[in-house]
Amino acid sequence: MTAAYDSQNIFAKILRGEAPCVKLYEDEAAFAFMDIMPRGPGHLLVIPKTPARNILDIEAEALAAMMPAVKKLAVAAKAGLGADGVTVAQFSEPASGQVVYHLHFHVIPCFDGVTLKPPGGPIAPAAELEPIAAKIRAALTNP
Repeated sequence: MTAAYDSQNIFAKILRGEAPCVKLYEDEAAFAFMDIMPRGPGHLLVIPKTPARNILDIEAEALAAMMPAVKKLAVAAKAGLGADGVTVAQFSEPASGQVVYHLHFHVIPCFDGVTLKPPGGPIAPAAELEPIAAKIRAALTNP
């Protein structure tokens, strides 16, 4: 049986404005921000506004409502950073590597010949993430 959703997780706090983030995008169903432990330049997260522990317990309608934002951010991250590709990943439950228990999709721009850093790296300051975020935001407004 899956554990209950914890409304005090860091992503829930970000949604409520109780924790800081470098925001990229928001619509009725989704919220996107820069990952503070990026595996590569432009690593971002897209989360549903619906409280859901992971993909195993989110309602299908809520998942469907947030997926256009995942695509939109993947396209913008690739274009805005001139990436050669993009990785989209989602982890559910500890055995998969999930650490924060609010559903989230990792969107990571990829560049030929550049290996992604391992997960759980050092925390990047907002001042380092903001110039990268600005390029992604610009690509969102100028597709």
